[in-house]
Amino acid sequence: MPPADSAVRSVRRALRRWRDALSTTARSLARRWRSSLQLRVVTSALALGVVALALLGVYLSFSIRDGLFEQRVDRIEQENVAMTEQVRTTFQSSPATTTADLQTLLSTMIQTLSAGASSAQDFLLLSAPDLPVRSLDVATEPGLNDVVSPQLRAATVSSSGQVLQSVRLPAEYTGSGVAEPGVVVGSTVEVPTIGTYELYAIYSLQAEQETLAFVQRTLAVGAVAILALVGVLTWVVTLQTVAPVRRAATVAARLADGHLDERMAGSRGHDEMATLARTFNEMAANLEDQIARMEELSAAQRRFVSDVSHELRTPLTTIRMAGDVIHASREDLDPAAERSAELLVTQLDRFESLLTDLLEISRFDAGAAVLDVEPRDLRDLVSVVVETAAPLAASKGVFLSVSLPEEPATADVDPRRVERVVRNLVVNALEHAEGKPVEVTVATDAKAVAVVVRDHGIGLTPEQLQRVFDRFWRADPARTRTTGGTGLGLAISVEDAHLHAGWLEAWGKPGEGASFRLTLPRRAGIRLERSPVPLTGPSRGVTSLPTGQIPVVNPPTGPTPTAIPELAAGDAADTPGTPGGAGTVEADGPADAVDPVDGAVHEEGTR
Repeated sequence: MPPADSAVRSVRRALRRWRDALSTTARSLARRWRSSLQLRVVTSALALGVVALALLGVYLSFSIRDGLFEQRVDRIEQENVAMTEQVRTTFQSSPATTTADLQTLLSTMIQTLSAGASSAQDFLLLSAPDLPVRSLDVATEPGLNDVVSPQLRAATVSSSGQVLQSVRLPAEYTGSGVAEPGVVVGSTVEVPTIGTYELYAIYSLQAEQETLAFVQRTLAVGAVAILALVGVLTWVVTLQTVAPVRRAATVAARLADGHLDERMAGSRGHDEMATLARTFNEMAANLEDQIARMEELSAAQRRFVSDVSHELRTPLTTIRMAGDVIHASREDLDPAAERSAELLVTQLDRFESLLTDLLEISRFDAGAAVLDVEPRDLRDLVSVVVETAAPLAASKGVFLSVSLPEEPATADVDPRRVERVVRNLVVNALEHAEGKPVEVTVATDAKAVAVVVRDHGIGLTPEQLQRVFDRFWRADPARTRTTGGTGLGLAISVEDAHLHAGWLEAWGKPGEGASFRLTLPRRAGIRLERSPVPLTGPSRGVTSLPTGQIPVVNPPTGPTPTAIPELAAGDAADTPGTPGGAGTVEADGPADAVDPVDGAVHEEGTR
């Protein structure tokens, strides 16, 4: 590699490192500025101070400059008037007539002016442009003619008074080695026997320039001192204001973490901050009392539900035995009593299921639910559930199909709980399918396994989607249930999914059906980021698994009788809460992940 290319690459790498360092520093400062109220207040105060002092400094600087200049010019004009009158008087009283005498007179006059008390730096006597004599021009320094501009000479000749012009004196004429600001004053005088001469006096304004520079330096030092004072004062004042707010934020964060005994210091006094601290502490105390009472009430309710459920099992067993005896001999009863015996057994079955679900919910509420985990293939669990639901599908005339992947969908799960979730989803789909097809789809990827149950029945409105996982909630209370449900199935399913650190999501649209998706991690500790199957449609590239009497429709290519219609762009954008629109909803809790497959928002469960 040529040395030049190597050097260029080194320079580029160095520039890139500097650019990255500056970018990192700028981002760090921006984050610090956005996160600190005190820093923003101090910065704003300093910025306003800089603008105000800059404007004030510019105004004062220009005012002082103009004042110094005008004052100096007034003195120069007065001095130059007196000097010009003296020169004219001297020339009028001079007896010189010859050229030598006139040359001597002019030289003597220049020397007299230089040695006088005038503050002028140099003098020139130049013959008027219309005079034929040019050799009699005199000056205190050679080359000063360059300082007098032609415009000034023309104005001097045409004026009867004195003419003033600001100039910059070259460094070679100042004696200090640097250029200086100055003023040239021109006037006309009459020289005997020759005619009109132009008298120019050159004045330096370097003293005034130094005075102005000193004043500007003083103003700059004063501005810096004032800015520092403003910054310190603003910092101190904002610190007294922000510090209690920071303490309140810290205490509030501790309260949010469950440390209900935290209190805010600084409640003594009578100022606003002390009042804030006292009010905050009173609020925290009331909040602690309310939460304690709510926890006691919740614990009492959980104990009540659990105790009642346990206590009801004994009489329920007795009633069950009596009911079975009556039901066994129902043929000997009259038709009304026979029907009553059948209804009694049916309601006892539902009552027993309700007690079982209540006990399960109470275990979830008490945090006593545990997983009995073992590696299982979800294809087997889904097949068992589908085969069990086949009679219900046949009785309702619903075309039930299942699509399973070729590869094993193995995950560490509690088979009893996962089977219960899938059974609830399938039975609910059959209940609301309105005689239309129901599809069950299983899919898998490297991190997760998923089951989607899709029906094409009455569907769900956005408002219903928001409550679909609530306990004892039914989309249509007037609808009759043929499966004896308790209203706790989806609520228990949500808890089972969260216990596995998984998701349970719902989608629905009126007239187009509903879809529920269960997504579970393959192993403990895996953080779900996406689901292997879309929420609103079956996955592609899976093969069907025959399950005996259950019809399975999933040809390798082409549409199927149970294919899910593609959603239009407008439908896909519908969200829960839009009347008449479609949407997705998860079990409950805050949404902190977005499924990149279909955009559904879901919650992360905890094992």
